[in-house]
Amino acid sequence: MLYYLFDWLDRAFDFPGAGVFHYISFRAAMSVITSLIIMLIFGRPFIKWLRKKQIGETVRDLKLEGQKEKEGTPTMGGLLILAGIVIPTILFAKLDNIYVLIMLGTTLWLGLIGFIDDYIKVFRKHKEGLRGKYKVIGQVALGIVVALLIMYHPDINTWGTKTTIPFVKSNELDYAKIITWMGDWANNWVWLVYVLIVILVVTATSNGANLTDGIDGLATGTSAIIGSTFAILAWVSGNVIFSNYLNIMYLPNIGELAIFITAFVGATLGFLWYNTNPAEIFMGDTGSLSIGGIIAVFALLIRKELLIPIVCGIFLMESLSVIIQTTGCKLYRRRHKLAPGQLVPVEKRPFLMTPLHHHYQKKGTKEQKIVVRFYLVGILLAIVSIVTLKLR
Repeated sequence: MLYYLFDWLDRAFDFPGAGVFHYISFRAAMSVITSLIIMLIFGRPFIKWLRKKQIGETVRDLKLEGQKEKEGTPTMGGLLILAGIVIPTILFAKLDNIYVLIMLGTTLWLGLIGFIDDYIKVFRKHKEGLRGKYKVIGQVALGIVVALLIMYHPDINTWGTKTTIPFVKSNELDYAKIITWMGDWANNWVWLVYVLIVILVVTATSNGANLTDGIDGLATGTSAIIGSTFAILAWVSGNVIFSNYLNIMYLPNIGELAIFITAFVGATLGFLWYNTNPAEIFMGDTGSLSIGGIIAVFALLIRKELLIPIVCGIFLMESLSVIIQTTGCKLYRRRHKLAPGQLVPVEKRPFLMTPLHHHYQKKGTKEQKIVVRFYLVGILLAIVSIVTLKLR
């Protein structure tokens, strides 16, 4: 909104300083600053309001160290994160940009699903919240819409179904090549292949972020690192000079996403002010589902979704630990013919507890140490992801 106001002032009255709003770098800086201000000003009153309404977290496993103290901590802080993302984006981005509109729609849609989940947990007192299948349906629906827009919207479909392969010299992959064995049918069915890939990316990343949100500050700080990485990748992809120099896809108008992703970074960092150990507020599924989905769709729009296993390596480790634990326990139960309800001995499980951060908690590692070490791994993965721009 402010972009259009100052653009009009610049054209109509040659208003001093109004032209600076034409620079993406300036608007991105204003976006992150505004987001941080929103979080720091409204964070404390929002926490007090949640406490007054007794909107608190129910901790499932009180046996973990420090979990008893967390019982009743205000939750649904994801609403604050969403405000910190949406408001600066509306203020500083071009709202006729299809990329920005897709990201705003993604944020609000997944925020709604997460809010319903938190509402059922907090107000209906159902610990499981929204049934898993309904969350997946929402994620699948988002994946379908995003995939079709990327493929067929005239302002996006510059590169068709192409993406970028990390560490490869000629680093463009067209998903249509996956089904070249179908001959003439390939062109008719490439849309389905792409839709399935997008659904997989959205659901996997969103659920990965959700699993990571288990100890104070872990998901929030990790997401800020990931968001900063994608901000750099979006900026160079939308700059014709840098994209030509780095020999990467030039995506016209994608640079506008820098305003959105800097708001995302500001919101996650601002939330970390209150979410660091000991947490004064939890984001709930309103935040964690949205954060993962935002990262996934953003990566898809800048054609860097194959980088997700690297830049989102923390999410991947958390998800894999759950998969390995579940599979390992099932195989043990089948091999030893355990009776229904009989638990697999702890020493026979792949991990003491999952997701992975709880495994280290069970081993006696302090929360703060786990979080900082995960941050360090996340920063290392972010550096590797940026290096892929040149190292091929």
